[in-house]
Amino acid sequence: MKQLLQNMKNGQTTVEDVPAPTPREGQALVKVHASLVSAGTERMLVEFAEKNLVGKARSRPDLVKQVLDKAKREGLVPTIQAAFNRLDQPMPLGYSSAGTIVALGKNMRGFRVGQRVACAGLNYAVHAEYNVVPRNLLTPIPKKVDFESASFTTLAAIAMQGVRLAELQVGENVAVIGMGLLGLLTAQIAVAAGCRVLGIDVDPAKLRLASSLDLEGAARAQAESAAQTFTANRGFDAVIICAATSSNDPVELAGAIARDRGRVVATGAVGLSIPRKVYYEKELSFINSRSYGPGRYDPSYEENGVDYPLGYVRWTEGRNMESALQLMADGKLKVQPLISHRFPIEKAADAYEVITGKKKESFLGVVLTYDEKKEETEKKVAFNVKRSTLNEQVTLGVLGAGAFANAVLLPAIKKAGDIFLVGIASAGGMHAQVSGKKFGFQYATSSDEEILNDPNINTVAILTRHDSHADLVVKALKAGKNVFVEKPLAVDSRQLTAVTKALSTANHQLLTVGFNRRFSPLAQSLNSQLLTRNEPIHVHYRINAGYIPLNHWTQDEVLGGGRIIGEGCHFVDFITFLVGAAPVSVTAHALPDIGKYREDNVSMTFAFPDGSIGVVDYLANGDKSFAKERVEVFCGGAIAVLDDFRKLETVKDGKRKEEKRAQDKGWTDEWKAFAKSIREGGAPPIPYEQLIGVTKATFAAVESLRKDGEKVTVA
Repeated sequence: MKQLLQNMKNGQTTVEDVPAPTPREGQALVKVHASLVSAGTERMLVEFAEKNLVGKARSRPDLVKQVLDKAKREGLVPTIQAAFNRLDQPMPLGYSSAGTIVALGKNMRGFRVGQRVACAGLNYAVHAEYNVVPRNLLTPIPKKVDFESASFTTLAAIAMQGVRLAELQVGENVAVIGMGLLGLLTAQIAVAAGCRVLGIDVDPAKLRLASSLDLEGAARAQAESAAQTFTANRGFDAVIICAATSSNDPVELAGAIARDRGRVVATGAVGLSIPRKVYYEKELSFINSRSYGPGRYDPSYEENGVDYPLGYVRWTEGRNMESALQLMADGKLKVQPLISHRFPIEKAADAYEVITGKKKESFLGVVLTYDEKKEETEKKVAFNVKRSTLNEQVTLGVLGAGAFANAVLLPAIKKAGDIFLVGIASAGGMHAQVSGKKFGFQYATSSDEEILNDPNINTVAILTRHDSHADLVVKALKAGKNVFVEKPLAVDSRQLTAVTKALSTANHQLLTVGFNRRFSPLAQSLNSQLLTRNEPIHVHYRINAGYIPLNHWTQDEVLGGGRIIGEGCHFVDFITFLVGAAPVSVTAHALPDIGKYREDNVSMTFAFPDGSIGVVDYLANGDKSFAKERVEVFCGGAIAVLDDFRKLETVKDGKRKEEKRAQDKGWTDEWKAFAKSIREGGAPPIPYEQLIGVTKATFAAVESLRKDGEKVTVA
């Protein structure tokens, strides 16, 4: 299918052939008939992408600080590599479209194939021939509304939310500052709500268009005098700012024309230096509207389909979309007159020449159109990659093409060598296409089954979200594939049981987990010094993990397993590697969460079969600019300290020995070891009893936490 992509590195806006996406549970696959180009949000994104590195840094000092902090913690070279990798990932453009449902994932009750729907959401309602959209971001289109009009639904919902925040009442006087697309929609909605509306703009053409829609308008220069006449010197009950400018003029004007104790709502992106005098003297209320209603930016609502009860939240983003469409159907919200340009998806890049001003044309509503007769839903795109000799070679298929895969795992696999890259899959299709082309795969697809059933693939790498790991491991083993799965192996006991059962019936396939740290060169050096030990060891592993917001998917027990199961397994495995066996018991204590954390300031003490003790202090309350990891080992009159996989210092008999190198956490060496085991038919690079034991130990640690530090046996 055709999809519009924005390269953040070189600024190019291109239409690419990518695999059509595959709907998952709670999603619908929509054949797109029209999508709206946002002259505000998308223009800013394109203009940012077109800046050079210095320009990007100046416009986003917050990102520069993140890069500098990462450089302090991980070193300059890996930080630069990570930053350029992120810039090299094209972004999908668009967030408002309309089309017809052609397929449904599970649990999509209330929707049907063939239904006409409006779609919303960044990364969902994108400019592409097919979209996968979660249920709460889909709204049925009334019969009287055409697809082009329905493609305005998301923007209309943004306008609707601004009107609702203004708390308008019938008969009130309302000013709308900025009569662009958002302002014209806002003004019409306010009129439909029974208000008297005056539109204000600097552009006479926009005021003429407002007049053609039976809206009163005033030029900026005459705005204050027009306001006095319009409101009989009372001032506006509400002022809604829909302008797009870095200037503070709209906020200052709003204060000047609002009545005593009036309401000001900023819907557009404007300067927000509020003048104290007028806002204080009139005791004005000011609200910055956040997108298109309650539910926005809430993963539970947008991604997981959990709706808010109507009795408690009358107007969610979905119900705002529904309301906007009904106004269109009733003829109270006129959209067709707002369309200034139409471009077929094949020429979508031309639309951005218009909205960024490269083509000197006036514009308003820019709509992308799609061939309604085209029925192709190809989920696979092939690349021109020649196949090399396959004697005992590892032939790889990859499930998942996210940021971690692109920044870390796929470069490590390429560097490991002698691994032939066959296919890569991502549900949305776009990330697989980008990664497939970049790393030299034969094809990209949106279907996991394509990879699992491909006879040319003997090894599968699972780089998807944590909750899907165990199920995909089972499917891959049953399909006769060797399996690499990123940590964790499973997020609960039920999943782990399914994996162990599938592993017990596997033929000659190998399984390994992305416990890369044990393969680090400095880790191998440390372990070699412990091989001749004749007494137990004590290992202390301190992790400066950094804060992650509570609404991040890794904090969700179902999706990510939480931070102990989802990431803490790395450190339990490292101690297991040094001891040579999995833990037998654990006690765990945590600092109070205080509403800010979620069991991610934890001290866990693991006991091992030979009497060794391992302590993992996993902390989220530190400074991210400080080094992340430090390991201290005490054994037999010697001490070893491993600092962030850059320096290993050992002290014995009063003598110090130091090894230094560029930070290497073992990703490439792990893949070399795994590929060697596959080619030679040897043992798995990590013993299964350790893979399974470490996973069980993290489950036991969480159980101990919730039993107030009670000792829990790992079973």
